[in-house]
Amino acid sequence: MNTEIKISTILSWINIVIGGMWVFAGLLAVLMMGNMMLLLPVMLVASVVLHSYAAIQLIRSIKDPAVPLNSQTPMGIRMVGFLALFFAVSNIISSVTVLRGAPEFIEKTRETLPEQLKGMDIMPYLQGAVIFLLVFNLGVAINVLISMRLLRRYQRRQAEKQ
Repeated sequence: MNTEIKISTILSWINIVIGGMWVFAGLLAVLMMGNMMLLLPVMLVASVVLHSYAAIQLIRSIKDPAVPLNSQTPMGIRMVGFLALFFAVSNIISSVTVLRGAPEFIEKTRETLPEQLKGMDIMPYLQGAVIFLLVFNLGVAINVLISMRLLRRYQRRQAEKQ
């Protein structure tokens, strides 16, 4: 269980930092463009941040039983966790699809690229960005699954104490 706690703690902090930057950038984009349709993807990324925060609260309560877990945190871990898991799985599928079809996509869109990029090989940049997203979303999915498992164990222990 200690390994799960360490992995969940590390992934939660990474998810908070990266997800927080994306939420901030997304909110700026919504404000600058005035397009409220961008709020849905921002809310999905925010679910990653909220779930990671709740997972950190759970870990703190597991490590120190004197620190009580808020009564709403277990439901938050489940509900927001499912949103974050949906976000991660859909992005994993999209990333794999883009990696498979990247050469065709680049060839089809080469004419629409700015002049500076037309002669440049953008494949490594696209692959790097997609691999980063793939790794990040795998981390989100793993963190959600671990935190739900830790929550079940925590709740069993609390039930045994009562």
